[in-house]
Amino acid sequence: MGRRRRRRRVDPADAARALPEAIAALSQTLPAGPSPETFRRAKFDRPEAAPALWRLLFRVLSPQLADGVSASFSPEAQVRSVKLALLTQGYPRRALAQLPDDGSQGGRELLLALAWLLARGPLPERLLIQNRVQLGDEMPVCECEALASPGPPAPSVEADGCVDIRHLQWLMGKLRFRWRNLMASQQEQCALLGKIHSYTRGCHSDRSLGHLSVTETELLRDPEGGRQLLRRLERENARLQAALEWRRRELVFWRWMVGGRGPQWSAARTALREAVGQDLAALRQACERGGGCSLAQPHGPHRLVRTEAGAPGGPGLRAPEVIEALRSQEARLEVVLRQLQGQCRQELARLVGAPPGPVWILPPGR
Repeated sequence: MGRRRRRRRVDPADAARALPEAIAALSQTLPAGPSPETFRRAKFDRPEAAPALWRLLFRVLSPQLADGVSASFSPEAQVRSVKLALLTQGYPRRALAQLPDDGSQGGRELLLALAWLLARGPLPERLLIQNRVQLGDEMPVCECEALASPGPPAPSVEADGCVDIRHLQWLMGKLRFRWRNLMASQQEQCALLGKIHSYTRGCHSDRSLGHLSVTETELLRDPEGGRQLLRRLERENARLQAALEWRRRELVFWRWMVGGRGPQWSAARTALREAVGQDLAALRQACERGGGCSLAQPHGPHRLVRTEAGAPGGPGLRAPEVIEALRSQEARLEVVLRQLQGQCRQELARLVGAPPGPVWILPPGR
């Protein structure tokens, strides 16, 4: 006779600890992550949870800002930045945009927005990659931007008075000037990197690299920087361990989020499911058209390594591969630029009251 399998009874104490541990692991992977108690208060829409979640979303949506820079933003500026960033990424709920700009309300809406960002993709892993400690001189290749994001809404200006076209021309000239400065600074940076790689040739213990990076050169010049780098690596290791713990306990968090009751939570869950489905459909269409990044195309940042002509190269990308990837990306950006320029010309023509297209000026006497 076969024995019946007894169902393993879940200890209530273990179930009670699972949710705070899952949220704590998630908070450690996010910048300025709030405590599990803040998440609980946000689910019940308690006003004291709103400021911490506004700061969290601001840091999540602006990962390139350092701690000191982000602290200089006022709470009102952070709220407006979060609203604009979620709008440009296609966040489906309008209730968040209607929240006051002082950041005193919206705990539940902000929790839904965070869940939407988590459901769209590996958010903790993406933040860890963006904020990781870089030991080598790297170059981004094919960063695979979000293909499904609808992007910012089309410009629509409903002005009662006239629009100063000269101001728009001044802004375009200022943009071109800054673009040239950016290109010049990047060229100067590449020249300095080339000198460092050339002067430190043969100093690296790894023969496939052959030279030192800027960070490794700084370690030789300033030993105190090595201790600071070690502390940064230890903090990054703690975040990586928290990300692994979050992936093991992620299901507990999602059960707690879809366990809400009432029409508001049901509508939010439906909107979340539809938004994720639209993103997946757009990603499939982009891959089918060939506009997305193929598996054979290099991805992510790669370390810059200087090699002599005819010398056997180590693992990584070769210069022709990088050049081909950059040329392909440049062609795609040129197409997008021409589309945006056409939209700007049509919008300027609408603002000045002239029809789009060529304007024929008859000679005198006709």
